[in-house]
Amino acid sequence: MKDTLDYLFAGNTLTKEEACSVFTRMGKGEFSESEMAALLTVFRMRSIKGEELAGFRQALLNLCVPVDLSEYNTIDVVGTGGDGKNTFNISTLSCFVLAGAGYKVAKHGNYGLSSVSGASNMFEYFGYNFSNDTGKLKKEIEETGICFMHAPLFHPAMKYVGPVRKALKVRTIFNMMGPLINPSFPKNQLLGVSDLEIMDLYNQVYAESGQKYIIVHSLDGYDEISLTGDTRYVSNKTEDNLTPADFGFPVANPEELSGGKSVEDAAEIFRNVLEGKSTPTQQNVVIANAAMGIRCISPEKSLADCIAEAGESLKSGKALGVLKKLMSLNK
Repeated sequence: MKDTLDYLFAGNTLTKEEACSVFTRMGKGEFSESEMAALLTVFRMRSIKGEELAGFRQALLNLCVPVDLSEYNTIDVVGTGGDGKNTFNISTLSCFVLAGAGYKVAKHGNYGLSSVSGASNMFEYFGYNFSNDTGKLKKEIEETGICFMHAPLFHPAMKYVGPVRKALKVRTIFNMMGPLINPSFPKNQLLGVSDLEIMDLYNQVYAESGQKYIIVHSLDGYDEISLTGDTRYVSNKTEDNLTPADFGFPVANPEELSGGKSVEDAAEIFRNVLEGKSTPTQQNVVIANAAMGIRCISPEKSLADCIAEAGESLKSGKALGVLKKLMSLNK
């Protein structure tokens, strides 16, 4: 580690292989907390490079508890967080809409960091039992179209880094890793990011992954399609901007995207969206993000057709039915 730190402190960057090696050793507990803190500090002082991020990702995937869902054409929908907007659980709701529309969702997530409620908070609130048992996850995805992987159960390597992150009390490169390390290796990924620099980084990483992907960023700062303004997106096929009108929706009021002040507030919004009791804006935002997920899986479909599919899943109650069925399997 001393040689690596000296090398980095001199202004050098790591190759993908070097980054993978140092993170692998970190994930095996070979370094002291002080050494790990020093390494993480490097990437607070300068931006991480695409090769470095790809190497760190590879190390954590090599060390994870893998889940073989390769027989399904799965998708994950996730935001990086860090946008400071405290929105309701748009990505997680979009996953239920996708499952309701007949797609297979392998959702990976954790408790909320930059918002009141993360994906794990919602699944736990409604009665989901976290597990890394492949049989359980396969049964859920076959019977309901969705399963959930609570990140700490699949990434034991993170236990060595956890105390360091807690002690530093600042965002580190690990805040960027969550969306990249789904242990089931989904074939499709819809990823929301909080700024254009991170979008470019993730695009470099995903371009080499072999996955279908779409990365989205609302230009007023949201790590999802917010409909509060224009959205920039990049995929393995194209990149462009989309306006709320392109989705067929009016411009959204940012206040209607709030996730509230507690997990209970967030859960009430979550339930209201699925039950058709939410505001039109809340429904529209979920439909827009789910539609982009459909577009990721089936890029040959028009955006209008994807919007229609997602809207039918939500408004017909199919997405709500997925939640009810999934939780009945967890009793």
